[in-house]
Amino acid sequence: MKRALLPLLAVWLVAAASGSVAQLRPIPAEAQVGTMRHLETMVVELDGQPRQLAPGAQIRDTDNRLVLPVSLQEREPVRYLLDGAGLVYRVWVLSAEEKAALPPPPSPYPR
Repeated sequence: MKRALLPLLAVWLVAAASGSVAQLRPIPAEAQVGTMRHLETMVVELDGQPRQLAPGAQIRDTDNRLVLPVSLQEREPVRYLLDGAGLVYRVWVLSAEEKAALPPPPSPYPR
């Protein structure tokens, strides 16, 4: 009986491990792309313009951990969402793989 369960257990462990490795972050499709850095307490620079962070704003690093706004000292490529008042309330710092998966920016010259 134990010998029959051992291969089943091995298959289950491999399936469970591979699912967790291949998991991607759930970034909403409507999240905009930009660059961001921290300016002061609840103010960040978003695409060169100062923007207010919403109360309870969440910033996630490349490992999907919540980080403080002050951790964005350099301009970082991000995807972000604004709330109804236009305040920044969700931010995801992009990993190299996520940056590579972005569509190319539109050309300023029409074809």
